[in-house]
Amino acid sequence: MKHELIFLGKTKDSFISEGIENYGSRLKHYTQVSARTLKEKKSGNRADITEEGKQLLEAVPGGWLVVALDSRGRQYTSENFADVISGWEQRGVKGVCYLIGGPTGLSEEVIARADLSLSLSKMTFTHDMVRMLLMEQLYRAYTIKGGEKYHK
Repeated sequence: MKHELIFLGKTKDSFISEGIENYGSRLKHYTQVSARTLKEKKSGNRADITEEGKQLLEAVPGGWLVVALDSRGRQYTSENFADVISGWEQRGVKGVCYLIGGPTGLSEEVIARADLSLSLSKMTFTHDMVRMLLMEQLYRAYTIKGGEKYHK
C-alpha cells in the first residue's frame, strides 16, 4: 500500500523539512511513501480555502482513500493507528492520501469527501509541523506492526 502526503505551500522551517525527509527515508523500508507540495492559492493576503480544497481533491489518485488532517477529526493511539493501517492493507487498499491544509485549514468539501478525518492531538500545531508529525506517526505505526523497539 502506498501513502502520499499532499499539502499546500512549501515547508518554511528547514528542521521540519529535514524531519519529513528523515521519516520518509525510514519508511521506505516498510512501504512506499511520498510527499507532494501544491502551490497555495491566495486572493490578496488570504488563502481561498475553497479553491485550495478543490486543488487538494483533484490531486488524489482515483481509487485511493482520503484522510483529512483536521483538529475536529478522530484521534487514535499509535497502536490503534497501526491497526487502522493494517486493516486498510488487509482490505487491499491501493493507496492513502493524507490531505493537510494551509494555515486556514481544510474546506468543508475536503472534510465531507474524506474517508477518515484525523486529528493528531487536541493541541494545535502549525500546518508545517503536522506534516512531520504525521510522517513520524506513519513510521511509528509500521514499527509497531513489525514489533520493533522504536515505539517503546
